[in-house]
Amino acid sequence: MASAAIAAPPKTATRTRTGVPAWIWALPPVAVLGLVFLYPLGLVVQQSFRPDTGGTSAQAYGDVFASTAFREALGTTVWLALGSTVGCLVLGFVLALVIAFVPFPGGRAVSRFIDVFLSFPSFLITLALLFVYGTVGMANGLWTGATGAAEGPFQFLTTPWGVLLAEITYFTPFVMRPLLAAFSGIDTGQLEVASSLGARPARIVRRIILPEALPALAAGGSLVLVLCLNEFGIVLFTGAKGVTTLPMLVYSKAILESDYPGACVVAVVNVLISVGLYGLYRVVSRRVGA
Repeated sequence: MASAAIAAPPKTATRTRTGVPAWIWALPPVAVLGLVFLYPLGLVVQQSFRPDTGGTSAQAYGDVFASTAFREALGTTVWLALGSTVGCLVLGFVLALVIAFVPFPGGRAVSRFIDVFLSFPSFLITLALLFVYGTVGMANGLWTGATGAAEGPFQFLTTPWGVLLAEITYFTPFVMRPLLAAFSGIDTGQLEVASSLGARPARIVRRIILPEALPALAAGGSLVLVLCLNEFGIVLFTGAKGVTTLPMLVYSKAILESDYPGACVVAVVNVLISVGLYGLYRVVSRRVGA
C-alpha cells in the first residue's frame, strides 16, 4: 500500500507562546554571566599585559616564568594536588566500602553526614585540625601534660604534610559520594554467590566491586584534582612554612608585593590549568557514564 509523502514544515526559529523567539530569553542570563564572570576575567587577562611602566607588553609573563618562585609554586601545587587526589581515592574507596557493605549501627546516619560535610568550608576543617594537632592543640597538650615535656611531638601541621592531611580530610567525601551511589547499584546477589563459592573478601573487591567503582573513582578523582589545584584556604590557615601554591603566589604578589601584573599572570596560568583539568573531568565523566 502506497503511503503519501508528507512534506516536513519549514524550520523556523523556536518561539514561545507569546511569540517572542526563545533565544531572546537567553540574553539576560548570558549578559549577567558576562558581567559577573567574563568581564572581571577579561580585566585580569588585560592587566597581565599592562606593566607598571605603561603600554602593552608580555614582559610580565617572561619575568614570572623565569622566576624561581613561580616554578617552585607550580611544582608544589602539582604534587600537593596529585598527592591529595591519590590519598582521597584510597581513603574514600575504603571508607565507602565499609559504609556500603559492612553493616554497623548508625551507618545510614554516617552516609547522610557525608552530604552535610560537603557543605563545610575548607578553613573550618583546617581550624579543627589546628585544635587537635596544632602546636598548642589537644594532642600536644595531652603529651606535655603527661610527660612534662616542653613541647609535644606533633609539629607536622605547618609543613607540606599538614597541608596534605588537611586536603585529604576535606576532599575525601567528594570521592565517597559518587562511590556510595555506585555501590548502591551493585547486585548483592553476586557478592553472596562469590562468597558461597569460597572467594575471599579481597578477591570479591578486586573482581566484582572495583570494576563497578571505576567510573565513580575516575569522576571523583578528576573533580578532587581540580579542587585541590585551586585550594587557597587550607594552605593559608595551616600557616605552612615554605608551602607556596599558585593561589598563594597570586595573593603574595597582589597583596604583599603590589605586583599586580605578575599576580594576574599567575592567575591566568592557574585558570588555564584549571579549565584544562575541568575539561578532562568532563571528558572522563562522559566516557565512564558517571
